Amino acid sequence: MAEHIIELQDVTKYYNDNLVIDHVSFYVNRGEFITFLGPSGCGKTTTLRMIAGFDLPTSGKILLNGKDISLLPPNKRPVNTVFQRYALFPHLNIFENIAFGLKCKRVLNTYRNEKGEEYTKKERLSKKEIKEKVERALSIVDLEGFEKRSVATLSGGQQQRVAIARAIVNEPEILLLDEPLGALDLKMRKEMQIELKEMHKRLGITFIYVTHDQEEALTMSDTIVVMADGVVQQIGKPADIYNEPSNTFVADFIGESNIFNGTVVGDKRVKFCGKTFDCLDEFASGEPADVVVRPEDIIMCPPSEGALVGEVISVVFKGIHYEITASVGKYELVINSTESREVGEKIGMKIEPDGIHLMKPRYTSNVFDGVITKRNTVAFADGEFECDVTQLYPGSHVDEEDYLVKADGEKLDLTGTEVRVEVGLNDIEISDDQDAGGTTGRIISIIYKGDHYRLIVRTEEEEEDFVFATEDLWNENDLVSVIIPKDKIKLSLKTAEEKKR
Repeated sequence: MAEHIIELQDVTKYYNDNLVIDHVSFYVNRGEFITFLGPSGCGKTTTLRMIAGFDLPTSGKILLNGKDISLLPPNKRPVNTVFQRYALFPHLNIFENIAFGLKCKRVLNTYRNEKGEEYTKKERLSKKEIKEKVERALSIVDLEGFEKRSVATLSGGQQQRVAIARAIVNEPEILLLDEPLGALDLKMRKEMQIELKEMHKRLGITFIYVTHDQEEALTMSDTIVVMADGVVQQIGKPADIYNEPSNTFVADFIGESNIFNGTVVGDKRVKFCGKTFDCLDEFASGEPADVVVRPEDIIMCPPSEGALVGEVISVVFKGIHYEITASVGKYELVINSTESREVGEKIGMKIEPDGIHLMKPRYTSNVFDGVITKRNTVAFADGEFECDVTQLYPGSHVDEEDYLVKADGEKLDLTGTEVRVEVGLNDIEISDDQDAGGTTGRIISIIYKGDHYRLIVRTEEEEEDFVFATEDLWNENDLVSVIIPKDKIKLSLKTAEEKKR
């Protein structure tokens, strides 16, 4: 079993009242190249900063070699960090930049006095020791002979190598890299990906890398930690993350995917896009499933041989393949193929069982804690909505004074009554008129599911999420109002146990 060098145990981080990291737990093996991958704002850099000691967890523990370092200052941790902005000293040459930390360093040397007794003494490194360490670091990053060059004369890739050399010259146990290639152009970034992977092999130390670039993560990593909303979505080897995504977020974020709503109709049989296919995943018959098909797993064929038949509506040359979009009734499928097709052409499509991946739907409905107001509306998710309170008591009605009258004639003032609110995924609309609905929020996620978009709108105060389906295309971060028809809001009284939670 591999040795864990770093372990996060139930780590949570708040900035003021904002939850940034939500009960995150995972470990890093010694000598591993592990990557934190996710969109901007997902918490990956905050996680890296807590490992480095620049930020402290609000709760939970960070262990280094089994010892709790959660409160240990950065200079006491055997880690070095390389940032996207290289933070090199412009007034120092390359040698001096790399040697800067070594000149500040003190090492504990052991000596014997005339009586043969041992004693220790903290001393600076000698000039010879510093020179040898800098030369070795320059050799690792392929910059031998650059010692006297000015930082200003270097390309972006060379400056990044100097930043890495400055980090590794102190021989840390762990090298932290926070989007270190983000400032480079595409060609140089790809070259540096290969060089970093080679450096990792030569050094044999642990690399913890942060990026939002999926290709970068898949290319370089031994292990990928996919994050979203401060939560770990999936941990695994690159091939496993790509081929077996754990949810629709991972499937959509890692590479390209066709994602559909499906229904299991028998033993390893699933229906989607109006047709039934064999698959390898075992789900109970009748169970809903999210179906993921990668574009390269759709095989074009003559229409007479296809399980699906569609019309080509778009062809884009991507350099190593063509990206072909075909419409099959109301559905759209994306195909990656080395063969091209003409727009308007009829094509057949086959999908082998190992190209179909089923996942349990993450969202089946929206459920909130709500409170009935004095107007017999329901307040939840930072807003207030019209509702039918007679659902709470069968046979009841609301009288002229807005009291609820039960079937036995008892009058109730429902003000302050705690309720459970449920809204279906197809029962929500949004508008850019912020006064049109019961609450407002920003769109934080858009996933296309073949014939509709699945959107998530998050309210700004309580950060409650509305998940729903729409045929309309919106933009992430749009501020919208949430509209729910009165007859689509299902209410139920909370039990005594639910009120305690």
